[in-house]
Amino acid sequence: MVSTFVEREKQWETLNDLLGSASRGRGRVAVISGPIAAGKTALLERFTEGALSAGALVLEAAGSRAERYLFFGILRRILDGAAPLDPAVHAEATALLDGVAAQAMDTGDTEAAVEPGMRVLPHVCASLLRIARDRTVVIAVDDVHHGDELSRAFLLCLARRVRQSGVLIVLTEGVRLLPAQLAFHAELRRQPHCTAIRLPLLSAEGTARVLSGRFAGAAARLAADCHDTTGGNPLLVKALLEDGTAALGDSEPFQPLAPAEAFERAVLDCLHRGDPDMLAVARGIAVLGDAPAGLIARITDVHVRAVELAVQDLTRCGLLHDGAFRLTATRAAVLAAAPPGALSALHQRAARLLHEEGAAALDIARHLLATRKPAEEWAIPVLQEAAEYALVEDDPQLALRCGELAVDSCPEGSRRTALKSRLVSIVWRSSPGAAEGHLRQLSREFHDGRLSDRDLLHAVSCLAWMGEARQAAEAVRRLQTAAQQAEEAGQPFAYAPDTLATAQSWLSLISPPVREAFATDGPARPEPAAHGTAAPYDMPEDAHLPAAEALRTALRGGAGDAAVAEATRVLQRYHLSDRTLTPLVLAVLALIYAGNLELALTWTDRLLAECSGRNAPSWHATLGVVRAEVALRQGDLPGAAAQARQAMSLISTQCWGVGIALPLAVLIEAETQMGNLDEAMALLEQPVPELMPETQLGLHYIRARGRCHLATGRYHAALRDFLTCGELMQAWDMDAAELVPWRLDAAEAWLAIRNVTRAREYVEQQKQREAGPTGVRQRGPLLYALARTSGDLTYRLKRLTEAVELLEQGEDRLQLARALGELGSAHRSAGDYNRARMLVRKAWHVAKSCGAQPLCQQFTPGQGDGEPVTAGREAEPPREAEVLSEAEARVALLAARGHTNREIATKLYVTVSTVEQHLTRIYRKLKVKRRRDLPARLWDLSLPGIA
Repeated sequence: MVSTFVEREKQWETLNDLLGSASRGRGRVAVISGPIAAGKTALLERFTEGALSAGALVLEAAGSRAERYLFFGILRRILDGAAPLDPAVHAEATALLDGVAAQAMDTGDTEAAVEPGMRVLPHVCASLLRIARDRTVVIAVDDVHHGDELSRAFLLCLARRVRQSGVLIVLTEGVRLLPAQLAFHAELRRQPHCTAIRLPLLSAEGTARVLSGRFAGAAARLAADCHDTTGGNPLLVKALLEDGTAALGDSEPFQPLAPAEAFERAVLDCLHRGDPDMLAVARGIAVLGDAPAGLIARITDVHVRAVELAVQDLTRCGLLHDGAFRLTATRAAVLAAAPPGALSALHQRAARLLHEEGAAALDIARHLLATRKPAEEWAIPVLQEAAEYALVEDDPQLALRCGELAVDSCPEGSRRTALKSRLVSIVWRSSPGAAEGHLRQLSREFHDGRLSDRDLLHAVSCLAWMGEARQAAEAVRRLQTAAQQAEEAGQPFAYAPDTLATAQSWLSLISPPVREAFATDGPARPEPAAHGTAAPYDMPEDAHLPAAEALRTALRGGAGDAAVAEATRVLQRYHLSDRTLTPLVLAVLALIYAGNLELALTWTDRLLAECSGRNAPSWHATLGVVRAEVALRQGDLPGAAAQARQAMSLISTQCWGVGIALPLAVLIEAETQMGNLDEAMALLEQPVPELMPETQLGLHYIRARGRCHLATGRYHAALRDFLTCGELMQAWDMDAAELVPWRLDAAEAWLAIRNVTRAREYVEQQKQREAGPTGVRQRGPLLYALARTSGDLTYRLKRLTEAVELLEQGEDRLQLARALGELGSAHRSAGDYNRARMLVRKAWHVAKSCGAQPLCQQFTPGQGDGEPVTAGREAEPPREAEVLSEAEARVALLAARGHTNREIATKLYVTVSTVEQHLTRIYRKLKVKRRRDLPARLWDLSLPGIA
């Protein structure tokens, strides 16, 4: 009770003073006004209870909107409560009132009843005034503005006669009155003995006092937020406090009180206490937000002036602030309570009106979605535009909903098919697996000619990703046949021959076995020469063909520079989008297969940065696994494994389709090389798509499986996997060592089986294939394999020395570690133990930097070289470093650890030229001629800033 009358003390005191005046025979009239739910009724009830306790006769009544047209409704309730009134007098008064009401009902004219009613009212007033001679009479009428006209006339008649009697009239009314009520209000306030009592909303201090009744310790801290939430409306404050108590129990809140069920009910209570227009306007504002009164009037069918007045009422009672709801929960409560049909109609009107007003497509689309009905014809382009804007704003879920509604609202035809195609792209961003259903529908429709050429290529690419390359190839082949027949008949066809040829080229590259579907005579795919030397601005509009040709060039072998040039043009020409993601990934893979890992890394990081701010998990996953492949080929095993796992965590295994081959391959090989064989074997147990081995990426997986088998002693299983790779690559015309060096892998397996002759056969085969100019990455492993399969120690030393020199110029640090270790072993066999120890130590450090634990164990310093490593010796600075400056020592350390000049420049923030100058001085001071001759103890040197 105390919280109900916070900041109502002055009003309470005024009412008691007026009651005292009436008890002394000086009648008074009090009019209590205030916003909706400000506490007028509560104050009146408490006052009447106090008056009863003081011995006054209290006659109570209340106006009701439903009984507004019931003649003498309030007066009859007052008379019924007047127990001291003589029964005969009561009966007479009632009869007079019945007569007037009957006359009005007979004529159907309410105004005609006013004049006879005014003749009756003085008699009724006189009867009540006679009671006041013996005791004080309090006549309390709540919501008098809802009373009938004749009852208000009675109250006005009585008010004029109570000044010299013991009668106190207490009325409550709203702040805003209807025109019919203004005359009554003005006449009443004109009486000299009438007192106006205004109830304002609670202040922030008053809100704190209410809260202190329950949360004494936190009231001051919660008050400001609570006041902002409720506007100081006592009903809302009480409801918020009730929700807080229900949620927290006896605990003190540390966060602002959260509105819940009680608050929502209080909001609706406020709305239903006002005029019907106020409820309608509140729904309109909930739908439109802070909108002009004219627009709200148009969607609610309420007059503009009535809208303005309703907004004022909503603001006065604390629900609105600056034309909008103070709280999202308030708006949600209003929308939740609206009948679904009425709410849908409001959103539909709002969408059309906003469209006519030229509003943003996203704003219109939100209303179209809220209708939960198919959109009209005019709205379909709006939904299309909104979907694109939603993607720009990184809201793929909203884009998806817009796309789905556009498809559902569009009749069958090419337009609907185009919308479906775009919907596939939108869904694909977040979950390729979820797009499978839409994709199957597209695959049934594109052979009917309903897709555009670009949409056809995108659909083919997606189908291939999901493992349906064969079905797509058969459909494309049927289209080629139909196109050829149409050309022979001189009739137009839905798709350009080049588009179908590009689809054939793409499918044949992604899943080479589908070439069988195109084995018969038919349109040939476009020759790469058509654009091989073209500038980026002269390239085709679609990225699929140039990306496929760049990858083909990389897989031909011996054309690395040409492949890099073609792939770079693709990456420069096309920006990242739904339709270009896969072609751009293939272009980066072409850079990888061409041996340019540094450029591949640069473009991958650039593409990842481009999509970093977008909510497109499939984009991040696809590019992330390419980044992992680069790291693996650079020898960064922990980095490759971490990036592959991160990529796999972004989308489900089902969403990867046949593309799961690449992240699994990277993970299996990285874990194998790091010595985590149990983890690698567990990865091999993961189910994969049945058709994955029939794809180009599937070769990575088969090779990784073979490497795992080789590391776990399953040599024949490993050999089978490597030879399977070779058979497929030869059959598919992509027998390139940069894709999978299957001959060298097979040679390693034969060596493990101790069949050196067969191993040498495969190495010689690879040597014959690389008779022409080859890159560092291909030549280095070949020399390493030639050395391992030779029994001539001099030949081995020469080939391993060449291999180390080449690999030091490249980026494959893991292969460099193997070559260094093998070279050290060869020098040990030749009796050069000092050089052997130096090379093995270098191999250990390189392997350590790669995270290759098995190699580290094989090359551990002090094992097999006769020189144990002690903590004391490791702590001593190498004497060789004493003759070097600090800058030279830093460069020498990194060079000894196998870093390239460019890597050293990057780590030390200097130019490559500066590094070369330092190395020249280092070689002169240490009296060595080349990098690998740097003293082994430089590896153990620790300098600030050098990891």
